Amino acid sequence: MTRLFTRPAVLIMGLVPLVSRAEQTELTLDLTNHWVGSVALLIFVLAYALVVVEEFTHLRKSKPVILAAGIIWAIIAFKYATESIPHAAEEAVRHFLTEFAELFLFLLTAMTYVNSMSERRIFSALRAWLVSRQLGYRKLFWITGILAFFLSPAIDNLTTALVMCAVLLAVGKDSPKFVSLGCVNIVVAANAGGAFSPFGDITTLMVWQKGIMDFHMFFALFIPSVVNFLIPAIAMSFAVPNDTPQVDGEEVTMKRGAKTMMFLFGCTIATAVSFHNFFHLPPFLGMMTGLAYLQIFGYYLRRTHVPATNNMAQYGQAGEVTAFDSFREIARAEWDTLLFFFGVIMCVGGLGFIGYLDHLSHFAYTELGATTANVLVGVASAIVDNIPVMVAVLQMNPDMDLTQWMLVTLTAGVGGSLLSIGSAAGVALMGQARGQYTFFSHLKWTPAIAAGFALSIWVHLLINKGYVGVAPG
Repeated sequence: MTRLFTRPAVLIMGLVPLVSRAEQTELTLDLTNHWVGSVALLIFVLAYALVVVEEFTHLRKSKPVILAAGIIWAIIAFKYATESIPHAAEEAVRHFLTEFAELFLFLLTAMTYVNSMSERRIFSALRAWLVSRQLGYRKLFWITGILAFFLSPAIDNLTTALVMCAVLLAVGKDSPKFVSLGCVNIVVAANAGGAFSPFGDITTLMVWQKGIMDFHMFFALFIPSVVNFLIPAIAMSFAVPNDTPQVDGEEVTMKRGAKTMMFLFGCTIATAVSFHNFFHLPPFLGMMTGLAYLQIFGYYLRRTHVPATNNMAQYGQAGEVTAFDSFREIARAEWDTLLFFFGVIMCVGGLGFIGYLDHLSHFAYTELGATTANVLVGVASAIVDNIPVMVAVLQMNPDMDLTQWMLVTLTAGVGGSLLSIGSAAGVALMGQARGQYTFFSHLKWTPAIAAGFALSIWVHLLINKGYVGVAPG
């Protein structure tokens, strides 16, 4: 699901990384046939079931997985203590904590920038500009889809989907059919666009941070992603009403410093990429450096703040009642999402430490084959969620060439488009356009989306086969 952003130095086949293979053999136990393994698996399934029904229970998704992670590791540690191996579980937990910390700091910076740009009215100004164009439904269908496809690689698929959906709701208030089709199109476009950029989805970010694919390699997925977006978009466009909506003009002026903030966000992305590519430093360090850019600029905005009554006249921009505060935007980060990632990484890490991922890796990538397994990852992403699925793949660390790693990155990113509940973008839009975009309105177009999914895989295997034999990382 969402696609809403890990790179440890080493992940050894889904088990805790130890000093050597000899030590791993001595200090890890296969508990898959033990009561510890059965109980841990049951706890994870129950916890994730609560995540799936969050819309009905209103229990935040982070809560059950965090509780499950604590219980799973507690029973693992108990078993290891009884076997006189008291520190193995501790070392494993510390490893997965490092993995989460890298993801957490990266995402915290990205979320802070998005929140700050929203506070400066950048996204509201974009929405107002599109609405004021007085375009027909079909043109708006294509414009919002294309914008979603190209915005998603920079600001992530979830934020992109929410911004574009706001446009649909503003211009399509008299046409529920247009809103429904537009939402399906935006979900597919945002997920497809996020698949060819490390910043577009959590799964692509994890692959990049782990060092499996260099930054530029993600752009090899651009054409398959375009195919994934265009096939269902073309099919749906024939069903879009051929009318022009009547909308009220709305003027939204960006606040002072908005354009500078966009520039600083671009500089932050460039810093993260440069740190990783040229200095071989973890990308999160570049992102945190970029957070300092924002905080220093925020200090300038605060020091030069003018009361709202004078601000508009002096700067020709929107008035500000309160001065910009970067720490206020940090506080507005999606903490439920960030803590959910902690729970998922720890839960899946625990199941891997028990030995389940070794068995799953052998079955999927040895018996079924890499291509089949990676396609099934995409299908599973539509049902379960792409984050735990990709965490499991990265912890299994199957022996694949770069073509196959690109394939699983693609399928995990776009597979969630098959169902409305398969991605964070889809789930969010069901809430934002409640009653107009539903599970069944999306399901109606699943055959067209599946055709795009299948064709994008074929195109990838056709044009990116030259990466075969290149060792990952």
